[in-house]
Amino acid sequence: MTAGSPDRIELRGLRVRGRHGVYPQEREEGQEFVVDVSLFVDTADAAATDDLARTPDYGEMARRIAAVVSGEPVDLLETLAERIAAVCLADPRVSGCAVNVHKPHAPIPLAFDDVVVAVQRSRPIRAVLALGANLGDPAATLQHALDALALAVRVVAVSPVYETDPVGGPPQPAYLNAVAIVETTLSPRRLLTLVQVIEQAAGRIRTVRWGPRTLDIDVICYGDLVSRDPELTLPHPRAAERGFVLVPWHDVDPDAVLPGHGTIAELLTGLDLRGIRRREDVVLAVGREAS
Repeated sequence: MTAGSPDRIELRGLRVRGRHGVYPQEREEGQEFVVDVSLFVDTADAAATDDLARTPDYGEMARRIAAVVSGEPVDLLETLAERIAAVCLADPRVSGCAVNVHKPHAPIPLAFDDVVVAVQRSRPIRAVLALGANLGDPAATLQHALDALALAVRVVAVSPVYETDPVGGPPQPAYLNAVAIVETTLSPRRLLTLVQVIEQAAGRIRTVRWGPRTLDIDVICYGDLVSRDPELTLPHPRAAERGFVLVPWHDVDPDAVLPGHGTIAELLTGLDLRGIRRREDVVLAVGREAS
C-alpha cells in the first residue's frame, strides 16, 4: 500500500445532536449534526484472515465520534472536525482520515441546503534520508539541505557527519555523509520530488553515474513500505551494502531495521567499514521545522 492510494472504510450520515455554535440558542437548544468519515486503512490483512481485530471497528468508531459531537460544545465546526479526526487517528490501524461535518440547520437567515466543513488528516510517516556531498563546501551544503528539508517535513534527528572514501565512479574527492530521520505526511513520490528539488537548488546535475556531486539525497526507507517502483524502489536497493548510510543511521537510531533486510546492527557486522571516518569537527543542526 502506498500513502497515495489507501483502501477506505466509509461511515456516512452519522446523525448526532450537539450544542455547537457561537449563538446562545445553539448552546441551549442544540441541533442535529451530520458526520461523514472516510478511514484510510490497508484492508488486505483483515480480508485475508477475516479477523475483525485486524481492521477498525466502524461501529465502535461511530460511538466514539458520536460522543465527541454530543459532548463538550465548541464554537466552530472546524474545531469539531479536528476533534473527530483525532478520534479516527487514535486507532493505529488508520493511516489517515477525511471528515465532513454538516450543520444543515445552521442559523443563516437565507435559504440554503447545508453548511459543511471538510478536513483531511494523515498520520505522519517516518522516513530515513541519506545525504552526501563532495563538491564545493560539502559541510555547508549538507546544512543548507537540512534547513530546506525542515521547511517541508519534521526533522526528528540528524546523525553525526562521516567522511567517506568514494566507491566506484571516476576519481573524486571524499564525501561527507549523514542521515536524517524525518516525519512527513507527504507521499513517497512527493518526498522524492522534494529531495530532488533540494538537490537541484544545490546545483546537482545528474551526468556521470557515481560521479562527484554537490548534493545527493536518497530516500532510504519510508515507514515499512516495500515498493518495486523503478522510480522509487523502497527500501533503497543498495542501502544494505552501504556503510556510509548504515553507520550514521545506527548512530542516530541503534535499534533501526531496514525493511526486508534485518537490523542495522546486524547488517553492519558483514560490511567492510574502512574508509568511513567520523568528522567530529562538522556538526549539523536541525533547522526550522514544519508539519
